[in-house]
Amino acid sequence: MQLLILLVCTLPIIWALNNGLARTPPMGWLSWQRFRCNTNCEEDPDNCISEKLYMRMAELLVKEGYQKVGYEYVNIDDCWAAKERGPDGRLIADPDRFPSGIKALANYVHGLGLKLGIYADFGTETCGGYPGSKFYLEMDAQTFAEWGVDMLKLDGCYTDVEDMQYGYPAMGFYLNKTNRPILYSCSWPAYVVGSGKVPNYTQIASTCNIWRNYDDIDDSWDSVKNIISFYGDDTGNFSSAAGPGNFNDPDMLIIGDYGLSYDQQRVQMAMWAIMGAPLLMSNDLGHIRAESKELLQNFYLLRINQDPYGIQGKRILKVGNIEVWKKPMGLQGKGAAYAVLNFNSGGSPVKVDLPFTTLGLIEKEGYNVTEGFTGKFVGVFYAKDVQTVYVNPSGVYLGIAYFDP
Repeated sequence: MQLLILLVCTLPIIWALNNGLARTPPMGWLSWQRFRCNTNCEEDPDNCISEKLYMRMAELLVKEGYQKVGYEYVNIDDCWAAKERGPDGRLIADPDRFPSGIKALANYVHGLGLKLGIYADFGTETCGGYPGSKFYLEMDAQTFAEWGVDMLKLDGCYTDVEDMQYGYPAMGFYLNKTNRPILYSCSWPAYVVGSGKVPNYTQIASTCNIWRNYDDIDDSWDSVKNIISFYGDDTGNFSSAAGPGNFNDPDMLIIGDYGLSYDQQRVQMAMWAIMGAPLLMSNDLGHIRAESKELLQNFYLLRINQDPYGIQGKRILKVGNIEVWKKPMGLQGKGAAYAVLNFNSGGSPVKVDLPFTTLGLIEKEGYNVTEGFTGKFVGVFYAKDVQTVYVNPSGVYLGIAYFDP
């Protein structure tokens, strides 16, 4: 009996995440949305999943100033591996598309001052049909560590959802066991939600640094709106599980791709900042408009996203197609970033009168308010005051209220 009690008491310590990573939402670049599973390097060498692609994006992160503002991960997604494991059972990179191997690629990325992420799947196969990690978790964790990998995205195709409550913590354990700091990105709750159940976010936060809990993002305004709506509903109170070391991941930034207008790109960047989301771009950094690049590198938006207190913003008001969101910031959350969304698809900008009591900003000393995209001073507002803003169709107003007694 004493032995049983000892084992039960020590299990949470054994299995708990303990890597000291993601104290603020991680930032970087991820290939999936923009480049998918394009393996046709003969006809499309510049856009296929290959070491050449990741080396080029790593170079552009540095050359174009992304690294300087915090984007540090270069993340490989699905379809990088050979179709079969090696004779020793280990994963190997496709020899034609990654002739130098993943370790050499990691060394190249590290040489630029960046970090390398990789993709695996808890199931028997990846979503793209490549070898999965089920029954190979420890071996794969060791392999990734030996290669110098800095982040692992573990997907969940081709497995029973019920197995995930055991398999994802097990991979976290094996990653810790390597003694290499590897940021752990889990797709676990997305599959639980897809099965019609509410995930145990407390357990997930004890296992994963970041986690996907909804559908893959697509290059469309409808996709972005659906994700924002899911996060606004906050089913299962998953926002409460977020904080330094643990963040909900609404998926990639598609800013700089094809599907969003400029105002809609502003919405995604503002809302990913408000939600304290990982900022993982999926675009072609070599072919991006200046206004998109400016949004991705915007100092004021990144300051909101990277607030060290790591509180996830929440929807606090919804009236028809108008929504108000608030992210507490700073010591004791007495300051805030707030967003007013206009999901109307046409017409003129909508006038919104925003009482500061609605925002819960009631300190009697008042607040210095700045515009969230430009940092321009708007004025001093008190709890009794009402701020009037105009919000474009499919657009956002973003403000920051500083409490400075």
